[in-house]
Amino acid sequence: MSDPLVLYGREFNSRLLVGTALYPSPAIMRESVRASASEIITLSLRRQNPAQQRDNVFWDYVRETGCQLLPNTAGCKSPREAVELAKMSREIFRTEWLKLEVIGDDYNLQPDPFGLVEAARELVTLGFKVLPYCTEDLVLCRRLLDVGCEVLMPWGAPIGTGQGLLNKYNLHMLRERLPGVPLIIDAGIGAPSQAAEALEAGFDAVLLNTAIARARDPVAMAGAFKLSIESGRAAFNAGLMLKRQTASPSTPTLDMPFWQQGEHLPQG
Repeated sequence: MSDPLVLYGREFNSRLLVGTALYPSPAIMRESVRASASEIITLSLRRQNPAQQRDNVFWDYVRETGCQLLPNTAGCKSPREAVELAKMSREIFRTEWLKLEVIGDDYNLQPDPFGLVEAARELVTLGFKVLPYCTEDLVLCRRLLDVGCEVLMPWGAPIGTGQGLLNKYNLHMLRERLPGVPLIIDAGIGAPSQAAEALEAGFDAVLLNTAIARARDPVAMAGAFKLSIESGRAAFNAGLMLKRQTASPSTPTLDMPFWQQGEHLPQG
């Protein structure tokens, strides 16, 4: 692993995190996770509680992946609700890793910044490895770091919209101002090209679900995202050219072109 993704001291080969919801079937979910080469998968206790499953096929497939589980607190609207659900998730899934969500608006599912910081503070003291789903607001991100979060997951766009990186100025500023912090774009990615753009911009990873699960061919789409993530990271490491406002010839010339130079040569 010459260029691993490091989260809470643990190294991962893949920079693509994927969800396990919305797939046509558990079997397609399993094959999509494999095709993505992801090593971290998210799941929701509210929707996918193994204690309430009549059919254990889904959980058999989840265990077969061998991935790090990242339970989330999807649907929680208060810090207390998120903390209690996190405790239940730790007991059931046997992991301290947690994607923290505290939703403040039902229309665009925007995170509640105040509730997010409050819940993160308590969960960190309880020993959780908190990966907070947040906006791209720099002040909010700093507050989350102050309470002990070591990874941040700013949204690219509202969940499930597929709009890509909507607020590029703030996202680029966030990357520039927090150079040593792992930043994972979470939510809003709808196409492999958008994932590649995030990695090219220096973000460390991308987390997505709907773009794969709702594709016409989820397994093929998972493979496409895998390649786009690898391409974006390779481009970032190689160093992208600087954008310019004026044209610059790719083939340098000195004085006049050679066919014009011939007109001024001595004759005979």
